[in-house]
Amino acid sequence: MRVGITGHRGLSEDIAEQVRQRLIAELAALPLDGLVGVSCIADGPDAWFAQGVLDLGGTIEVVVPAAAYRDGLPEWHHPTYDELLSAATEVHQTGMDTSDSQAHMAGSEIMVGLIDELIAVWDGQPARGYGGTADVVAYAERTGIPVRVLWPEGATRD
Repeated sequence: MRVGITGHRGLSEDIAEQVRQRLIAELAALPLDGLVGVSCIADGPDAWFAQGVLDLGGTIEVVVPAAAYRDGLPEWHHPTYDELLSAATEVHQTGMDTSDSQAHMAGSEIMVGLIDELIAVWDGQPARGYGGTADVVAYAERTGIPVRVLWPEGATRD
């Protein structure tokens, strides 16, 4: 089974912990034999998902939205990003240079094209900018990819 991830970054500590726990539970409930996780490995749900897949014995593939993508991520996340990238069995590139919303959406579209199901750490609200979680969910639904929304009941984002 090939599963992808999209989700909100910058979650509060409390919501982040709830999401991590639910994400691991969701992954553990999947058929683990042949599990492949596909992620852009940004800080937050993308990286938690990728590490969870590896911890369960699966493999990961990484989509890099742009040549400058890593530089746009928080510096504290770079070691995790590098570690997960080096663990990838395949790395997919958009061919774009600038890490902007168009590149992020292009990367998400590539990811959706590689998976059988999408896990979305999504509050159900519209995207705050083009290429946000809501846009990725809508794209997956338009292309017939099942979406599993994972969001703590009653939780809100700032």
